[in-house]
Amino acid sequence: MKEAKPFNPLAKRNLAASIAEALLESDPVPLSSVPSFKGTGVYAIYYTGPNPAYAPLAEANINGQWWAPIYVGKAIRKGGRKGVAVLEDEDEAPKGRELFSRLKEHADSVVAATTTLSIEDFRCRYLVVDEIWIPLGENLIISRFMPVWNTTIDGFGNHDPGKGRYQGLQPRWDVLHPGRPWASKCVARKETPDMIAREVLAYLQGRAFQEPTKLFR
Repeated sequence: MKEAKPFNPLAKRNLAASIAEALLESDPVPLSSVPSFKGTGVYAIYYTGPNPAYAPLAEANINGQWWAPIYVGKAIRKGGRKGVAVLEDEDEAPKGRELFSRLKEHADSVVAATTTLSIEDFRCRYLVVDEIWIPLGENLIISRFMPVWNTTIDGFGNHDPGKGRYQGLQPRWDVLHPGRPWASKCVARKETPDMIAREVLAYLQGRAFQEPTKLFR
């Protein structure tokens, strides 16, 4: 008989799972009306609308079960992407509003896509997390849910690259959901919205959604 390994609550996998479970224990709130708050952390966005490309997602999120986020992300302080270590006393109150600002940016992107999306069809969960644990939690949540806007459709989380930097291809997200002014300045893709929509639907129809708590055990 194979001997059982002792449980290590400080193992990276278990620490990440604790973040994911804490996020999923929170009640989803409308993306359009997230109250202002301070802190960095992780979040998950959910879709429940009538766009046919996302029909399997809407079905997975009915009756309050919220099984399938459309996008998962993180918000860290400026400098975090460059590897700047932020070590604080755990009792110190957060100073910035990075997580709230990130959710607001996403809400603005959805609002801009007036022909294909409605902000009223989006909910989100968010969790303020100590800076050092944010990437660990985000990576596990994405790997378990494989949200379509993290995998098949790139660009939802992109920012305006700025004047003189529009030589890159338009993000696939903006082809499918046009409306952000800066995206129209980028180089057009050969793919059409219908082509991408069919790819999205095929991806989602190939998924077997399940109760989220089972994904982290």
